[in-house]
Amino acid sequence: MFFDAMHDSIGSTPLIRLRLDAPPGVEVCAKLEMHNPFAMKDRVARHMLLEARRLGVLLPGAPVIESSSGTMALGIALVGRSLGHPVHIVTDPRIDPITLAKLRALGCEVHVVDRMSSHGWQSARLERLEQLRADLPGAFWPQQYSNPDNPGAYRALAQELVTDLGTVDVLVGAVGSGGSLCGTARALRRHNPDLYVVGVDCVGSALFAQPDRPGRLQSGLGNSLQPANLDASLLDEVHWLNDHEAFAATHDLAREQQIFAGNTSGSVYQVLRHLAAHGEPGRRIVGIFPDRGDRYADTVYSQDHWDEHRLSDLELAPRPREVVYGTEVHSWSRASLHEVRPVRRTLLFVESNTTGTGMAALRLARELDFTPVLLTGEAGRYTGLDDTGAEVVVCDTNSLPALREAVQTRFRAQEIAGITTTSDFYVPTVAELATWLGAPGNPAEAMRTCRDKAKLRETLARAGVRQPRFVVVRDAAAGVTAAAKVGLPCVVKPVDDSGSTNVLRCTSAEEVSAHVTHILARTVNARGLPTAGAALVEELADGPEYSVEMFSVEGRHHCVGITAKSVTGTPYFVEHQHLFPAPVPPAVAEELARTARAALTAAGVRSGPTHTELRLVADGPVIIEVNPRLAGGMIPEMIRLATGTGLLEQQVRAATGQEPLLEPEFARQGGIRFLIAERAGRVLAIEGADRAAAVAGVERVTVTVRPGAEVRPAQDAYGRLGYIIATSERPEEIEDVLDAAEREIRFVYEEFAHEDAQQPTGAGNR
Repeated sequence: MFFDAMHDSIGSTPLIRLRLDAPPGVEVCAKLEMHNPFAMKDRVARHMLLEARRLGVLLPGAPVIESSSGTMALGIALVGRSLGHPVHIVTDPRIDPITLAKLRALGCEVHVVDRMSSHGWQSARLERLEQLRADLPGAFWPQQYSNPDNPGAYRALAQELVTDLGTVDVLVGAVGSGGSLCGTARALRRHNPDLYVVGVDCVGSALFAQPDRPGRLQSGLGNSLQPANLDASLLDEVHWLNDHEAFAATHDLAREQQIFAGNTSGSVYQVLRHLAAHGEPGRRIVGIFPDRGDRYADTVYSQDHWDEHRLSDLELAPRPREVVYGTEVHSWSRASLHEVRPVRRTLLFVESNTTGTGMAALRLARELDFTPVLLTGEAGRYTGLDDTGAEVVVCDTNSLPALREAVQTRFRAQEIAGITTTSDFYVPTVAELATWLGAPGNPAEAMRTCRDKAKLRETLARAGVRQPRFVVVRDAAAGVTAAAKVGLPCVVKPVDDSGSTNVLRCTSAEEVSAHVTHILARTVNARGLPTAGAALVEELADGPEYSVEMFSVEGRHHCVGITAKSVTGTPYFVEHQHLFPAPVPPAVAEELARTARAALTAAGVRSGPTHTELRLVADGPVIIEVNPRLAGGMIPEMIRLATGTGLLEQQVRAATGQEPLLEPEFARQGGIRFLIAERAGRVLAIEGADRAAAVAGVERVTVTVRPGAEVRPAQDAYGRLGYIIATSERPEEIEDVLDAAEREIRFVYEEFAHEDAQQPTGAGNR
């Protein structure tokens, strides 16, 4: 193979079938990560540094600093120097001479601390590293023990295993930072949910409820600290080996399999032999072998080293002793992790919508036994947040690096159940973070495509999915040409806003040009995020509007149902009524669902709820937009009341890796009527809400404005004054129920003094 640079050669390591005593039909393989240029941590270094460069956290030519005495140091040195960065490695006197020579030969500056501090060599190195950070402004510290890019690097390893083997039944790996085994296991479980995961640790390591013994001789596995990347919930059992057992198994590996490796690989080999001997026919067992043996010539492979440390005096157990987790061990032992009490897990929310489902989602997460955490830049925007019981983490949610730092600093991998949002604007950000964390979610590119209506239109066009004619414009002059191409009247909208904001029906080229100018003048949206700097000019699709509510699981799109939508008169498109299920013939419903599925597949949606808007024109459905989230406007609540299916609960389940429950419990007709002001004015009083709520069939009446508020006829979803939700056993009666309730509500207005103000009605809002 030919590569442009050394860091491009990392990965695609050999997979070797081991010759072991095992029952017929048991296959045991070794993934030789030692065949990376230096060792397994090359993968981590490349992924971490490339991600840091992509996010702008590591600028070209900036220093990279890391604390390590082993293969992580070599990986950072290889990748950092290959990408043109100065590299500083902080280590201690235990570093082997071969590694030290390699680091210096690669052009790294190596800082060797000369004495332990309060918590041993590890803390002494971290203290020196902090001094380097102060001395080297702009330096990047990968933080392998807490950075989710460490386990994230092993998604590629998992994919290599799937490509080579198809299915892995048992995965065995050593545990140090938690990255390789947890990252590989998490990715493989998406292909085989029944994957059995075995961790290998050393006696004297504190990773799995054991006392820390700093004098242990094994390197490359074990730890005196609890790394944030270790997610023990991914493991089924753990084995411990003492130094004698690990070193002896490493010799056996070289002699029996001709694999000259370090003690980490030797320990994995010992456990593989045991599992192979007791394996069931048809089982495929894979062990990850991290390191080569050249660094261990003076330790594992040195008789003088064995004699100096009296290794042969330690027990050499022929098989693992079964112990209860937490029992102190001194020789080869194993414990099941199934009985370990799980920690309460956290569901992260990045911002929220400001109406309806946002605060309800936080409360629901708590009811489902998760700890809800809202990551927000402005907690004060959310009415009712204090009542949800959610923890609030204030950070810059408009910055992906800032969000990552907040999550990495505050949470351990084992604590995070998933990440989600109820806000349109943060769906792509959540997809990025879910990938980073290895949590369930959608591809970030698919979410960016759905959020950018221009990209969506272009994607659907390539896939042949039916939609209106369209032109993407980035200046006012182009709007005139676009209007001529799509025809008048047409619709002009931003490519990346929400809630029908700035969506306008235009009847002349001058209107198109003026509205394009208005859209392009906005450089940030309501959340302070930069706008795309583009507008969409598209054909006016003349026909009734529907939305298809879908829930996707691994790319399979389940239709929950179809909503019929009524909108106000032009030039604005404000939804004022929803009916579920839509009163359409089955053949039409199937055609709407089929078109929505085609759009979701083309966009790359894989998981969770979507709300796809369509118009039914003369020759069939056309896609208006795909929203990669639950429907807004209280549609999920209407569906819950009509069918018993709580879509918000299913969103929480999907975000935490659980199968959504989508079968309806019953069938009623649901309806929503929105309260909309007929003219501008100041609200003096709202009368009749109680009477409206008492109308038979009405489930809820909510008025979202208060006396004193200034209102006007709605131009987008945010201008509505409230809503009525009703259900009926008889579909033909639902609009009568909504009409009766709406007649009871009266908004009393004070006329605006402005010259162009409309006269207040002093009556109902319709």
